[in-house]
Amino acid sequence: MAVTPEPVWPDGRRSCVMLAFDVDGPSGSAMVDGSIWGMPRLFVQGAYGPFRAVPRILDLLERLGVPATFFVPSWVVEHWPDVCRDILASGHEVGHHGYRHERYADLSVPEQESVLQRSQAIFEAQLGVRALGFRTPTGDWHEATPRLLAEHGFVYSSSFRDDDRPYRRVIDGRVSDLVEIPAPVELDDYAYFAFTEDPPFPKGHDRIAAYRVTLSNWCKEFDGMHRAGGLLTTTFHPKISATPGRAVVLERFVEHMVAVGDCWFATGTEVARWVLSHPERFAVRGETGWDGVREEGT
Repeated sequence: MAVTPEPVWPDGRRSCVMLAFDVDGPSGSAMVDGSIWGMPRLFVQGAYGPFRAVPRILDLLERLGVPATFFVPSWVVEHWPDVCRDILASGHEVGHHGYRHERYADLSVPEQESVLQRSQAIFEAQLGVRALGFRTPTGDWHEATPRLLAEHGFVYSSSFRDDDRPYRRVIDGRVSDLVEIPAPVELDDYAYFAFTEDPPFPKGHDRIAAYRVTLSNWCKEFDGMHRAGGLLTTTFHPKISATPGRAVVLERFVEHMVAVGDCWFATGTEVARWVLSHPERFAVRGETGWDGVREEGT
Protein backbone atom coordinates (compact mmCIF):
# COMPACT_ATOMS: atom_id res chain seq x y z
CA MET A 1 0.00 0.00 0.00
CA ALA A 2 1.35 3.42 -0.98
CA VAL A 3 2.17 5.76 1.88
CA THR A 4 0.45 9.14 1.62
CA PRO A 5 2.98 11.91 2.33
CA GLU A 6 2.24 14.32 5.14
CA PRO A 7 1.18 17.65 3.63
CA VAL A 8 3.89 20.28 3.91
CA TRP A 9 2.15 23.08 2.04
CA PRO A 10 -0.20 25.89 3.19
CA ASP A 11 -3.77 24.94 4.14
CA GLY A 12 -2.92 21.26 3.86
CA ARG A 13 -2.47 21.46 0.08
CA ARG A 14 -0.91 18.31 -1.30
CA SER A 15 1.62 19.90 -3.68
CA CYS A 16 3.05 23.18 -4.88
CA VAL A 17 3.63 24.71 -8.32
CA MET A 18 5.97 27.59 -8.99
CA LEU A 19 5.39 28.56 -12.60
CA ALA A 20 8.60 30.15 -13.84
CA PHE A 21 9.52 31.79 -17.14
CA ASP A 22 13.02 32.78 -18.27
CA VAL A 23 12.66 35.95 -20.32
CA ASP A 24 16.04 35.69 -22.02
CA GLY A 25 15.13 37.82 -25.04
CA PRO A 26 18.11 37.95 -27.41
CA SER A 27 20.60 37.63 -24.54
CA GLY A 28 22.86 34.61 -24.18
CA SER A 29 26.30 33.37 -25.17
CA ALA A 30 26.08 34.93 -28.63
CA MET A 31 25.54 38.33 -27.04
CA VAL A 32 28.20 37.85 -24.36
CA ASP A 33 30.88 37.00 -26.93
CA GLY A 34 29.57 39.52 -29.48
CA SER A 35 28.82 36.99 -32.20
CA ILE A 36 25.12 37.92 -32.21
CA TRP A 37 25.94 41.05 -34.20
CA GLY A 38 27.08 38.80 -37.04
CA MET A 39 23.85 36.79 -36.81
CA PRO A 40 21.04 39.35 -36.57
CA ARG A 41 18.40 36.62 -36.93
CA LEU A 42 19.25 35.53 -33.37
CA PHE A 43 18.46 39.00 -32.09
CA VAL A 44 15.17 39.11 -33.97
CA GLN A 45 14.11 35.64 -32.81
CA GLY A 46 15.00 36.40 -29.20
CA ALA A 47 13.17 39.71 -29.19
CA TYR A 48 9.92 37.84 -29.85
CA GLY A 49 9.87 36.94 -26.14
CA PRO A 50 9.51 40.40 -24.58
CA PHE A 51 7.78 41.95 -27.60
CA ARG A 52 4.94 39.46 -28.05
CA ALA A 53 5.21 36.28 -25.97
CA VAL A 54 5.31 37.79 -22.47
CA PRO A 55 2.08 39.80 -22.99
CA ARG A 56 0.42 36.60 -24.21
CA ILE A 57 1.56 34.75 -21.08
CA LEU A 58 0.33 37.55 -18.83
CA ASP A 59 -3.11 37.32 -20.45
CA LEU A 60 -3.10 33.54 -19.95
CA LEU A 61 -2.14 33.82 -16.28
CA GLU A 62 -4.83 36.42 -15.66
CA ARG A 63 -7.49 34.20 -17.22
CA LEU A 64 -6.47 31.26 -15.05
CA GLY A 65 -5.81 33.28 -11.91
CA VAL A 66 -2.35 31.93 -11.06
CA PRO A 67 0.88 33.74 -10.11
CA ALA A 68 4.26 33.22 -11.76
CA THR A 69 7.91 34.17 -11.46
CA PHE A 70 9.80 35.69 -14.39
CA PHE A 71 13.61 35.49 -14.39
CA VAL A 72 14.90 38.34 -16.53
CA PRO A 73 18.46 39.31 -17.50
CA SER A 74 18.89 42.94 -16.50
CA TRP A 75 19.96 43.82 -20.06
CA VAL A 76 16.43 42.81 -21.08
CA VAL A 77 15.03 44.96 -18.25
CA GLU A 78 16.98 47.91 -19.65
CA HIS A 79 15.63 47.45 -23.17
CA TRP A 80 12.07 46.32 -22.38
CA PRO A 81 11.29 48.05 -19.07
CA ASP A 82 7.59 48.48 -19.82
CA VAL A 83 6.90 44.77 -20.22
CA CYS A 84 8.81 44.07 -16.99
CA ARG A 85 6.70 46.68 -15.21
CA ASP A 86 3.62 44.96 -16.64
CA ILE A 87 4.79 41.69 -15.07
CA LEU A 88 4.95 43.33 -11.64
CA ALA A 89 1.70 45.25 -12.12
CA SER A 90 -0.01 41.93 -12.88
CA GLY A 91 0.99 40.61 -9.46
CA HIS A 92 3.89 38.41 -10.53
CA GLU A 93 7.54 38.37 -9.50
CA VAL A 94 10.70 39.32 -11.39
CA GLY A 95 13.96 37.56 -10.52
CA HIS A 96 17.64 37.89 -11.41
CA HIS A 97 18.99 36.02 -14.44
CA GLY A 98 22.34 37.62 -15.09
CA TYR A 99 23.02 40.79 -17.07
CA ARG A 100 23.46 39.26 -20.51
CA HIS A 101 22.75 35.65 -19.50
CA GLU A 102 26.36 35.03 -18.45
CA ARG A 103 27.63 31.62 -17.41
CA TYR A 104 28.43 32.09 -13.74
CA ALA A 105 30.88 29.18 -13.72
CA ASP A 106 33.10 31.23 -16.04
CA LEU A 107 33.07 34.35 -13.88
CA SER A 108 35.52 35.20 -11.13
CA VAL A 109 34.16 36.29 -7.76
CA PRO A 110 34.67 40.02 -8.56
CA GLU A 111 32.96 39.53 -11.94
CA GLN A 112 29.99 37.84 -10.30
CA GLU A 113 29.79 40.67 -7.76
CA SER A 114 29.78 43.17 -10.60
CA VAL A 115 26.94 41.40 -12.44
CA LEU A 116 24.84 41.13 -9.26
CA GLN A 117 25.39 44.76 -8.27
CA ARG A 118 24.80 46.10 -11.77
CA SER A 119 21.64 44.05 -12.16
CA GLN A 120 20.17 45.06 -8.82
CA ALA A 121 20.85 48.71 -9.65
CA ILE A 122 18.98 48.29 -12.95
CA PHE A 123 16.07 46.54 -11.22
CA GLU A 124 15.80 49.39 -8.71
CA ALA A 125 16.11 52.15 -11.31
CA GLN A 126 13.71 50.66 -13.86
CA LEU A 127 11.28 48.63 -11.72
CA GLY A 128 11.58 50.04 -8.21
CA VAL A 129 12.40 46.64 -6.70
CA ARG A 130 15.42 44.49 -5.87
CA ALA A 131 15.36 40.90 -7.02
CA LEU A 132 14.91 38.36 -4.22
CA GLY A 133 15.12 35.32 -6.49
CA PHE A 134 17.98 34.07 -8.64
CA ARG A 135 18.19 31.57 -11.47
CA THR A 136 21.63 30.92 -12.88
CA PRO A 137 21.39 31.50 -16.63
CA THR A 138 23.06 28.25 -17.69
CA GLY A 139 22.25 25.81 -14.90
CA ASP A 140 25.69 25.90 -13.28
CA TRP A 141 27.58 28.22 -10.99
CA HIS A 142 30.84 28.95 -9.24
CA GLU A 143 31.41 27.60 -5.73
CA ALA A 144 31.27 31.15 -4.36
CA THR A 145 27.89 31.94 -5.96
CA PRO A 146 25.62 30.86 -3.05
CA ARG A 147 27.67 32.91 -0.58
CA LEU A 148 27.43 35.94 -2.84
CA LEU A 149 23.68 35.48 -3.21
CA ALA A 150 23.22 35.39 0.55
CA GLU A 151 25.43 38.46 1.01
CA HIS A 152 23.43 40.40 -1.59
CA GLY A 153 20.10 39.68 0.05
CA PHE A 154 18.70 36.99 -2.20
CA VAL A 155 16.12 34.75 -0.55
CA TYR A 156 16.22 31.85 -2.95
CA SER A 157 17.80 30.26 -5.99
CA SER A 158 16.02 28.12 -8.56
CA SER A 159 19.06 26.77 -10.37
CA PHE A 160 19.75 23.14 -9.49
CA ARG A 161 17.88 20.03 -10.60
CA ASP A 162 18.63 17.74 -7.69
CA ASP A 163 15.34 17.35 -5.82
CA ASP A 164 11.57 17.69 -6.12
CA ARG A 165 11.16 19.70 -2.92
CA PRO A 166 12.89 22.91 -1.88
CA TYR A 167 15.65 22.87 0.70
CA ARG A 168 17.90 25.23 2.65
CA ARG A 169 21.53 25.55 1.60
CA VAL A 170 24.62 25.06 3.74
CA ILE A 171 27.11 27.86 3.03
CA ASP A 172 30.61 27.85 4.50
CA GLY A 173 29.64 25.07 6.88
CA ARG A 174 26.55 26.78 8.25
CA VAL A 175 22.85 26.40 7.51
CA SER A 176 21.83 29.55 5.66
CA ASP A 177 18.52 31.21 4.89
CA LEU A 178 19.11 30.76 1.15
CA VAL A 179 16.47 28.38 -0.19
CA GLU A 180 17.00 26.27 -3.30
CA ILE A 181 13.90 25.56 -5.42
CA PRO A 182 15.03 22.86 -7.86
CA ALA A 183 13.86 23.05 -11.47
CA PRO A 184 13.60 19.64 -13.22
CA VAL A 185 14.90 19.23 -16.75
CA GLU A 186 11.66 17.50 -17.74
CA LEU A 187 9.87 20.84 -17.45
CA ASP A 188 12.35 22.78 -19.61
CA ASP A 189 10.66 23.70 -22.89
CA TYR A 190 13.99 23.78 -24.74
CA ALA A 191 14.05 19.98 -24.48
CA TYR A 192 10.87 19.86 -26.55
CA PHE A 193 10.53 22.97 -28.67
CA ALA A 194 13.98 24.37 -29.44
CA PHE A 195 14.13 23.98 -33.21
CA THR A 196 17.44 22.62 -34.46
CA GLU A 197 18.72 24.67 -37.41
CA ASP A 198 22.43 23.97 -37.17
CA PRO A 199 23.10 21.26 -38.07
CA PRO A 200 19.84 20.65 -39.97
CA PHE A 201 19.72 16.92 -39.28
CA PRO A 202 17.83 14.84 -40.15
CA LYS A 203 17.00 16.87 -43.21
CA GLY A 204 13.33 16.99 -44.02
CA HIS A 205 12.24 15.68 -40.61
CA ASP A 206 10.61 17.38 -37.65
CA ARG A 207 13.11 18.63 -35.11
CA ILE A 208 10.67 19.48 -32.33
CA ALA A 209 8.42 17.24 -30.23
CA ALA A 210 4.76 16.74 -31.11
CA TYR A 211 2.54 19.14 -29.20
CA ARG A 212 0.17 16.43 -27.99
CA VAL A 213 3.07 14.32 -26.71
CA THR A 214 4.62 17.34 -24.97
CA LEU A 215 1.37 18.21 -23.19
CA SER A 216 0.95 14.59 -22.10
CA ASN A 217 4.51 14.45 -20.75
CA TRP A 218 4.15 17.68 -18.80
CA CYS A 219 0.80 16.64 -17.32
CA LYS A 220 2.18 13.27 -16.25
CA GLU A 221 5.15 14.95 -14.57
CA PHE A 222 2.74 17.11 -12.60
CA ASP A 223 0.53 14.14 -11.72
CA GLY A 224 3.50 12.22 -10.34
CA MET A 225 4.80 15.21 -8.42
CA HIS A 226 1.35 15.93 -6.98
CA ARG A 227 0.99 12.33 -5.86
CA ALA A 228 4.40 12.55 -4.15
CA GLY A 229 3.50 15.82 -2.44
CA GLY A 230 6.40 17.70 -4.01
CA LEU A 231 7.01 20.96 -5.83
CA LEU A 232 6.98 21.45 -9.58
CA THR A 233 8.96 24.31 -11.09
CA THR A 234 9.12 25.10 -14.78
CA THR A 235 11.89 26.48 -16.95
CA PHE A 236 9.74 27.89 -19.71
CA HIS A 237 11.01 30.51 -22.14
CA PRO A 238 8.35 32.84 -23.62
CA LYS A 239 10.08 32.96 -27.01
CA ILE A 240 9.95 29.15 -27.12
CA SER A 241 6.63 28.13 -25.58
CA ALA A 242 4.35 31.13 -26.10
CA THR A 243 3.97 31.25 -29.86
CA PRO A 244 0.25 31.07 -30.76
CA GLY A 245 0.22 27.28 -31.21
CA ARG A 246 2.45 26.44 -28.26
CA ALA A 247 0.58 28.84 -25.99
CA VAL A 248 -2.38 26.50 -26.37
CA VAL A 249 -0.21 23.67 -24.99
CA LEU A 250 0.90 25.92 -22.13
CA GLU A 251 -2.67 26.92 -21.32
CA ARG A 252 -3.91 23.31 -21.34
CA PHE A 253 -1.06 22.36 -19.02
CA VAL A 254 -1.88 25.07 -16.49
CA GLU A 255 -5.57 24.23 -16.72
CA HIS A 256 -4.75 20.61 -15.93
CA MET A 257 -2.90 21.62 -12.77
CA VAL A 258 -5.53 24.12 -11.65
CA ALA A 259 -8.28 21.52 -12.10
CA VAL A 260 -6.71 19.30 -9.43
CA GLY A 261 -7.85 21.86 -6.88
CA ASP A 262 -5.43 20.74 -4.18
CA CYS A 263 -2.24 22.46 -5.33
CA TRP A 264 -0.70 25.68 -4.03
CA PHE A 265 0.41 28.06 -6.81
CA ALA A 266 3.06 30.45 -5.55
CA THR A 267 5.91 32.73 -6.58
CA GLY A 268 9.46 31.79 -5.72
CA THR A 269 9.62 34.26 -2.86
CA GLU A 270 6.38 32.90 -1.38
CA VAL A 271 7.79 29.36 -1.54
CA ALA A 272 11.07 30.43 0.06
CA ARG A 273 9.36 32.25 2.90
CA TRP A 274 7.15 29.22 3.56
CA VAL A 275 10.22 26.99 3.73
CA LEU A 276 12.01 29.35 6.11
CA SER A 277 8.98 29.57 8.38
CA HIS A 278 8.69 25.76 8.56
CA PRO A 279 12.32 24.56 8.81
CA GLU A 280 11.31 21.24 10.41
CA ARG A 281 9.50 20.20 7.23
CA PHE A 282 12.29 20.72 4.73
CA ALA A 283 15.78 19.34 4.23
CA VAL A 284 19.13 21.08 4.59
CA ARG A 285 21.64 20.39 1.83
CA GLY A 286 24.97 21.57 0.50
CA GLU A 287 28.67 20.94 0.72
CA THR A 288 28.07 17.21 0.37
CA GLY A 289 28.57 17.03 -3.36
CA TRP A 290 29.15 19.29 -6.33
CA ASP A 291 28.57 22.87 -5.26
CA GLY A 292 30.08 24.77 -8.15
CA VAL A 293 33.20 25.29 -10.21
CA ARG A 294 36.33 26.29 -8.30
CA GLU A 295 38.54 29.09 -9.48
CA GLU A 296 41.68 27.80 -11.13
CA GLY A 297 44.38 27.30 -8.56
CA THR A 298 42.06 27.11 -5.55
